[in-house]
Amino acid sequence: MSTYIGAVDSGTTSSRFLIFDENGNLITFHQVQHTMHYPQPGWVEMDPEDILSAVNECIDKAIRRFEMMGRLVSDIKAIGITNQRETALVWDRKTGHSLHSAIVWSDTRTHDIVKEVNQDKDRAQLIRDVCGLPVTTYFSAVKFKWLLENVPAVQTASNSGDAMFGTIDSWLMYNLTGGAANGGVHVTDVTNASRTLLMNLKSLQWDPALLSIFNVPLSVLPKIVSSAEVYGLVKSGQLVDIPVAGCLGDQQAALVGQKCFEKGDAKNTFGTGAFMLFNTGDEPLVSQNGMVTTVGYQFGQNKPAYALEGSIASAGSAIKWTRDNLGLISSSEEIGPLAASVEDSGGVYFVTAFSGLFAPYWRDDARACIVGITHFTTRNHIARATLESMCYQSRAILDCMKDDASVPLKSLKVDGGVSNSDEAMQILSDVLGIQVVRPQMRETTALGAAIAAGYAIGRWTEYADLDNVNAQGVTSFEPKIDTLNRDNKYKDWAKAIERSYGWAQVAQATDTTTTTVPAA
Repeated sequence: MSTYIGAVDSGTTSSRFLIFDENGNLITFHQVQHTMHYPQPGWVEMDPEDILSAVNECIDKAIRRFEMMGRLVSDIKAIGITNQRETALVWDRKTGHSLHSAIVWSDTRTHDIVKEVNQDKDRAQLIRDVCGLPVTTYFSAVKFKWLLENVPAVQTASNSGDAMFGTIDSWLMYNLTGGAANGGVHVTDVTNASRTLLMNLKSLQWDPALLSIFNVPLSVLPKIVSSAEVYGLVKSGQLVDIPVAGCLGDQQAALVGQKCFEKGDAKNTFGTGAFMLFNTGDEPLVSQNGMVTTVGYQFGQNKPAYALEGSIASAGSAIKWTRDNLGLISSSEEIGPLAASVEDSGGVYFVTAFSGLFAPYWRDDARACIVGITHFTTRNHIARATLESMCYQSRAILDCMKDDASVPLKSLKVDGGVSNSDEAMQILSDVLGIQVVRPQMRETTALGAAIAAGYAIGRWTEYADLDNVNAQGVTSFEPKIDTLNRDNKYKDWAKAIERSYGWAQVAQATDTTTTTVPAA
């Protein structure tokens, strides 16, 4: 009999439920798009109830297809959860209903909080030393603090002990395992907790000093657990009594799904944003170059694997912008062939800093700009510059990671929607000067959650058991341009980055040592 494992993948733009077999083959899935809300400039929200409804719909319809294929729900032995990470929400312990919209990871309403915390340089350094993160609008604690200070219903619930804070994984886990009516568990795994600004990287527990700095009560937070263990059973619906046994933030789930289990392994996921993770082994490594330190994964009682992470705020969303706002393309798939129709960008550079720049620059005051336009410029050049933008930002991150870890990188594993474009991945290889490796089945984020759940129930007991999982049909891209050409273009990119600074009057950069592109 075959063993199947399900994965809830709740991302920024959609939720999905996917079912894999024991070899990592995707059997079926269903996907539902999310609605984003923008109540003010810089504010990005989602309705938690809509997210839950979308997940339940995905489960129901995917199971229906699974059964129509002649398979049995009882053959699904566990499910895992993977999620957009820093998105923060709060709900009522008694009713189980959310008390405010979820504040999405890209939301920038917390500028003033960030500025106030960073004014004390010793305090900012303490935070980074303990949790591995700079204080920016990106991470969850500043959103928790904003909710406590600005939403009366949240203040009241917190004072009465009825507030339950969490990220999307906690919200889904709570509801799948019973919710308010049936004893839902309030937990988060180490990877999601490591993105809050509140977890001590070494103890893997909420840190009292950090809780005090952000004025977040311990009582409102979920229990921190590993990424692979049985947290509880599904209490209703078609998956009733099936264990929820895996939980990983989406980028760490992709690290697991790409089987980056060795020190020095790295992957880059190109979705709404782009996120590169570099496995640094079982000890946290504090970056000197603007990267953040995070937990990569922890399977049960094993030692955690740590990673350096560099995040790009806009990757797939930049392609979407060229489609929806500029009308440059009619579908996202068109941008690759359009970009490939020209030899280069014709000197055009597109810094996609729509809401600032993440690693390694950490500039909240940057804004998007297109530079180098001449009468020669066509939409083809702008299309290519759009793809090149995420590639140049990837190089900036990768260069910093190599300096921090002192480990050479010969190849980069890729996944996510943009990785479907052969043209984009060839440009990436050219810009990085290394091999880019893409698996045939690119649902690696969901696969990572399934792997964690499978590990928890004993389907796989060591990493070698996964050698044949998603190992077929790998595509490799090799660099096709010379080093001098590559480095000259990167120097021009550095000039474009400088042009993007200072357009927004917001909190100053949190790490002034990393506000320039590393030298080519």
